[in-house]
Order: sequence, then C-alpha cells, then structure tokens
Amino acid sequence: MRRADRLLRIIQMLRRHRRPVIGGRMAEELEVSLRTLYRDIADLITDGVPIRGEAGVGYVLGEGYDLPPLMFKSDELEAIMLGLGWVKGRGDKALQRAAEDVVAKIGTVLPEALRPFFYDAPLITPPKFGMPEDKVDMGALRVAIRAQSKVHIAYGDERGAASSRVIWPLAISYFDSQRIVVAWCELRKGFRHFRTDRINAMNVLAEKYREPRLKLLSQWKVEREAEDHKSRETWASTAE
Repeated sequence: MRRADRLLRIIQMLRRHRRPVIGGRMAEELEVSLRTLYRDIADLITDGVPIRGEAGVGYVLGEGYDLPPLMFKSDELEAIMLGLGWVKGRGDKALQRAAEDVVAKIGTVLPEALRPFFYDAPLITPPKFGMPEDKVDMGALRVAIRAQSKVHIAYGDERGAASSRVIWPLAISYFDSQRIVVAWCELRKGFRHFRTDRINAMNVLAEKYREPRLKLLSQWKVEREAEDHKSRETWASTAE
C-alpha cells in the first residue's frame, strides 16, 4: 500500500469511531508495525489533521474535519449506490426523494473517471414486492424520533383489535416487506414493536420523553439480545 493511501486509510478508520481507537488495532488493519503507524499519525498531525490522543490510549479525529467526496474509492461508491437504491425502493416518500438528491449531489462532485463506478454500479436491489402502504406521515414520525417527542397512535394488531396508545418512538426498522417502529409503550410499560402499516392515525404530542433516546435504544438492544439468546437455548435443548 502506498503511503498516501495508508494516510487516507488512517483518517477513514478514525472517522468510523466516536471513541478512541487503539494503535494496535489500527496497525493490524493496515498491516504495518506500530512504529510505522505512530510515525504516520505524527505526520498527519503536522499536516494539520486534528488527531487527538497518544500511544497506549488511543486516537480520535477532531470534529469538523472531513475529506472531500473526491476521495471515494470504486467499492465505496458501489456501496453507496447499493444503499441508496435500497432506500429509493423501500423508504418513505421523503427518504426516497432524499436518496435521489444524494445521488445528484455526489454525482456532481465526482471526477469523470469515477462516475461510471457510481451511476453504473453492478449491484442491484430486488424489486419491492408486497410493501403495504402507510396511512400516516413517516416523515413526521422520523422528525418526532429526532425530537424525542411522544406520539399518540391508533393501532390495529394482526387480529384487527384496535387500541389507543402513547409511545416514545426510538427507531424505525426497515425490512423488505414492512417497516417496524421500535418504541417504549406507556400502555404496556415496556418496549414494543409496531408495524407502520397498522398505525391508522398518529398525532405528535408537544410533550417530550426525558430519558435519552440512545440510552433507551441501548436498553432495548440488551433486551432483544437476551430474548434471542433464550430462543437459541430453547431450540438447542429440543434439537435431536
């Protein structure tokens, strides 16, 4: 690997993480010695890259530093186009428009030699089959999630039973044929999942939930992992 490419890889590795990355991990990924890594980091700092940290503790990239999109590699462009193609097929209308805008913005700044890797990426997402239409504004729901606003919903379960709930929406999970809202339900006093096509009406409330959204989402992930682990143990105990 050329040294210039290695320096860009170091910056990219730091951009992936919010917390300090230890030198040993970076050197292993780059397949270089720690001594070489430390020298490269020192050179980047000398060149004005805002890297903070020290050997044995780890390194982080300061806020506000970014690389121009011209630095994209061909496989990175294909990955971006694959993801954007999926969003254009399965996201709500606002996300679909946003994906189209992103394609236009990236295509505008790419050099001519890289545009075929982007526009003609040989990666195709499957067609959208059986995706039910939502009855509520998913864009407004995403705004409520960012604002940590409580939301009142009228919901119908798989048996058609109707219920009225106040939820704390935490995230939206996108599947091939449906979308699921991950939320804390005040009625059930716990985490619940709601199919967006079964939300018959929605009202974003002025009241906020005070518990940090990311903290609640972490708690949900812990519960999900525990449930998945329990399910695997049950399956293993019954297997012949």
